[in-house]
Amino acid sequence: MTIDTTTATALTREHKGTVVPAPGVYDIDAKHSSVEFVARHLMITKVRGSFDDVEGTITVAEVPEESSVEVRIGAASVRTGEDQRDAHLRSADFFDTDTHPHWTFTSTSVESAGDQWKISGDLTISGVTKPVVLDVEFEGANVTPWGTSAVGFTASTEIDREQWGLTYNQVLETGGVMVGKKIRVEINIEAVARPSEPAA
Repeated sequence: MTIDTTTATALTREHKGTVVPAPGVYDIDAKHSSVEFVARHLMITKVRGSFDDVEGTITVAEVPEESSVEVRIGAASVRTGEDQRDAHLRSADFFDTDTHPHWTFTSTSVESAGDQWKISGDLTISGVTKPVVLDVEFEGANVTPWGTSAVGFTASTEIDREQWGLTYNQVLETGGVMVGKKIRVEINIEAVARPSEPAA
C-alpha cells in the first residue's frame, strides 16, 4: 500500500513552536500500548509490572490546552512475571480486583511545559480518587499500512500508593519494609484517529 505523504504531514501541526497532533478523537490501541510500574522490593531492588487491559480516548482540541484524556485499566490484568505475586496483587491486600475491577484516569487540565506537556487529572485506584500530574511527550504521528492515522505519546509520574489505600507491607527484621511506598508509573500510548463523521 502506498502511503500518502500529504496525509502523513497533515497528522501534525505547530503550536507555540512545538509539534502537536492534528485535532481529533484518538482511541488507544491496547496492542501497541503499555502501562508499566516500578516498585522497590526489600529496599534493595526494583520489580517491574504492567497491565494488559488498557483502553481509552484522547481528544485533541484545536487549542491543545483544551484537550482531554480518559483511560480505563483492568486491574486484574496486572503482570509482574511471577504468578503468585500477581495473585497477591489482585487480592484484598492490594488491588481487591473482585470489588474494584477497573482503575480510571480522567484529565482535568492540559498545560504546555516547553517541548513537553503536563496533564493533570483524577486517578481512581481501588475506589479511591486522588489528583496526579503526568509528564507527557508527543512522540509523533504516522499513517499505518492499513491507511489509519496513529499518534504516539509517552508519559510518567510517581505516586505514593498509600494515598490510594494500598498500605499492605511487611517490616523487615533488618529494618525497612518489603514493598516501597513510591511507585514509578511509565506509560507508552499508541492511539488511532477515529474516522471523521460526514457533515449533516
